[in-house]
Amino acid sequence: MEAGILDASWIAPTTNTDGSPLTDLASYRVYYGPADSPCPGPTFLEVASPTPSPAPDQPVAFRLRGLSTGFLYYVSVTAVNTSSYESDCSTPTASAGAHFSFAVTPAGPVDFGSVNLGAFADQTFVVRNASVGTVSGSASISAPFSIVSGSPFTLAVGASQTVTVRFSPTASAAATANVNFTADGDTIPGIVTGTGTDTTPPTVAITSPTSNPTYSTTAPLLTLEGTASDNVGVTEVTWTNGLGSGTASGTTSWTASGIALQVGTNMLTVTARDAASNTATASLAVTFTPIFALTVSPSGEGTGTVTGTPGDINCGASCTASLASGTVVVLTATPSAGSVFLGWSGGGCTGTGPCTVTMSAATTVTATFTPTFLLTVTRSGAGTGTVTGTPGDINCGAACTASFASGTVVVLTATPGASSVFMGWSGGGCTGTGSCTVTVSAATAVTASFAPIFTLTIGRSGEGTGTVMSIPGD
Repeated sequence: MEAGILDASWIAPTTNTDGSPLTDLASYRVYYGPADSPCPGPTFLEVASPTPSPAPDQPVAFRLRGLSTGFLYYVSVTAVNTSSYESDCSTPTASAGAHFSFAVTPAGPVDFGSVNLGAFADQTFVVRNASVGTVSGSASISAPFSIVSGSPFTLAVGASQTVTVRFSPTASAAATANVNFTADGDTIPGIVTGTGTDTTPPTVAITSPTSNPTYSTTAPLLTLEGTASDNVGVTEVTWTNGLGSGTASGTTSWTASGIALQVGTNMLTVTARDAASNTATASLAVTFTPIFALTVSPSGEGTGTVTGTPGDINCGASCTASLASGTVVVLTATPSAGSVFLGWSGGGCTGTGPCTVTMSAATTVTATFTPTFLLTVTRSGAGTGTVTGTPGDINCGAACTASFASGTVVVLTATPGASSVFMGWSGGGCTGTGSCTVTVSAATAVTASFAPIFTLTIGRSGEGTGTVMSIPGD
């Protein structure tokens, strides 16, 4: 097993093409390929410049990795400034054969053979430095294999080191894994295999379900999964519980479907039998708790969100959650800007507060949102007075604008100030001087006009008598 590399070096440029000093060097592009004149081309590696202003005769070195050893590669370099302008390709084009930096033997798959459970077997690999400098790296592998010794490693030129790999089977089965040797930026993989064997009596393990599963129906059929092992082979696996039984013959990995469960605790027993009639059993207590769907349905012309605790209810993101029977869920409605929450329906919920649902069946709850509109009251005229609204926050002076849910009926009342008179309404469909009734279905403006009152005094003089009358007036 080998990994190919190629070392390239060049002298950093110091001037631009116009002869001015180079002060904005950003990187180099190392173009490479199996054919002459690889530059410019699609295959290159970007190498950052350590300085924007290289000193004279400053060397730059870079290692190309992952190449095919023994093949000839052509290499050319360009310089790129901070404005992404690229220089011409270096000439003449350099070429060299790729060589490997380190090697691992043996190269082919390594078989550990058959190993009893509880025991182990070791195999060795040799890592050799084949480069012109020191090579450092490590080896890794997944269970049931492990690295016993020899990793990490640091090898001088021409040096080698032994890496020991151990197979410790945990099951009566064939195992395969990759042992990876990583060094100098390259990884060399190798395949290892082994087979675990069992010299003990039959064993059986239930791997599914968990000890407390939940199901979405009121009469579920359980699928029981598991494994059984024996050095001479398991010929039969049976499962039983209070409501049924079944058999899966001639297998060590089995699935038995159709076990009926009752609400509450169910005791499941699995029996494995080998060719010599030896048996082993495993038991599992399974609690059946039905689950039901809780669905929240937003309605109305307004917008808002509904969240649930616990559970995954989050409208808009998710409006349906599956919850175990007996779960108490608290739903909270939050209207969006420009909307108001009108209330709940379904699930036994009403009003606008939190909605509490105890799950005992599939349940649907509706949350109704409606848009809100501004009602604005403007006072006009030279007189003074106040306008109040029922319901709502209209109170001119204090507040002349309020938001109302669509369809709200608001009654406005105008009260003139001292020495003023209320002249009447305009806007919102209101006229006259009585109360103004507005049904809010859009942004609405109403004007209340007030006029001042002045005193007209008429004096009588002379020795005669008479009367003075005015129209209108008192």
